[in-house]
Amino acid sequence: MVDAALILLVEDDSGLRELIREELEDAGFAVAETADAASAARWLAGRSPDLIISDLRLPGKSGLGLLDHSRRLPVPPAFLVITAFGTVEQAVAALQRGADDFLTKPLNLDHLRLSVRRTLERRALQAEIARYRQMLKAGDFHSLIGRSTPMRQLFEQIRRVARGSGPVLITGESGTGKELVARALHAESERRDGPFLAVNCAGIPPELLESELFGHSAGAFTGAQRARKGLFAEAEGGTLLLDEIGEMPGAMQSKLLRILQDGRMRPVGENRERQVDVRIVAATNRDLEADIEEGGFRADLFYRLETFAFEVPPLRRRDDDVDLLAAHFVARFGAAADERVRGIAPEALARLRAYPFLGNVRELSNAIERAVAFARNGEIEVDDLPERIRRHSASPLAAGGSAFGGLLGDGETPPLREIELRYVQYVLERLEGNKRRAAELLGIGRRTLYRYLDEA
Repeated sequence: MVDAALILLVEDDSGLRELIREELEDAGFAVAETADAASAARWLAGRSPDLIISDLRLPGKSGLGLLDHSRRLPVPPAFLVITAFGTVEQAVAALQRGADDFLTKPLNLDHLRLSVRRTLERRALQAEIARYRQMLKAGDFHSLIGRSTPMRQLFEQIRRVARGSGPVLITGESGTGKELVARALHAESERRDGPFLAVNCAGIPPELLESELFGHSAGAFTGAQRARKGLFAEAEGGTLLLDEIGEMPGAMQSKLLRILQDGRMRPVGENRERQVDVRIVAATNRDLEADIEEGGFRADLFYRLETFAFEVPPLRRRDDDVDLLAAHFVARFGAAADERVRGIAPEALARLRAYPFLGNVRELSNAIERAVAFARNGEIEVDDLPERIRRHSASPLAAGGSAFGGLLGDGETPPLREIELRYVQYVLERLEGNKRRAAELLGIGRRTLYRYLDEA
């Protein structure tokens, strides 16, 4: 706390030293005092003040020497220098060497109190930011943030899978961080010094995807004036992420399967195949098994991809990772705003914890970015959050279950299976009949969802 701070005062003028000490003690600070830099250095050998106030001109070692000494302490305190008006140049030199502020004689006591308080508050803010960063470092795994059990299990899976060389399938809802998982996998692998490339299979027209992946020779098609290396060749010795693999056209699925089987590909317009050394990581938010049943995805490709497969957990299953992620985003977006936002009010954090975040980490990031822009008092408050988060009810079964559209009637105690069926219907209504999103939110496959609907 700023008001309980310990201050070391170093001043050889006993009358001025007594005046400053009384002023600071009246303001609620604890004050120790010495008359020279050597005595101050001995005092500092066994104590750690929050702030040193020192005259620049002292008997023996100068105030600048004491400043240099304080910078080498395990926990360097804040430092204010006192200087005569004619030696402002020395005060500027002190600022360049790490002092926080300077005061000129004759001292203005109001200015003294204000400078002391501002310096201590600034140091407290810096310490809080450092604590945030240390906390984040403890929960940071190649930019994946999390300390919850599902995330620790995911990190261990990544470490284990990284040792292999076979293809990897990463599944998970939109916004969970599947590309970050792929990058972490690459960073943990022996291919870490090779390239990491990512391509969104849904973002490239089907007729251009083959050329994008495999490259082409000059004249292979209209507009191909010169030969071009594809992403497989560019990623040689490294990792290639095929994001939204479920959107890949059937013809390309066949050619991808060939690469997975024997590591060979043929650029568009060429007759000879080329050997490639690339680890393929595929990512999707789709239920590929349901797509297989519907004829949209090849079963043999799926079984080849799932040699190593894992799911990125949605944010609502990650216990208290919301706190850690919120701190991470406050630090990131707060830095962009010159660190004028340093935290989140308890009430706002409670709203974030209660919100389901269907958009997962990406939605939380967007919410914090907006809140930082709107925050006015150094921390995010409830009114700074997006309206949908402010209005969300943390107790969906409250008020007779009205938040679930009558999931439970007054005094009604239906069987568990019936409650499950009602909840599935409720989720579908909220998502306007989007079965894929409903299955993602419920954490079940679409085939399981269809079975629920058949029973309803």
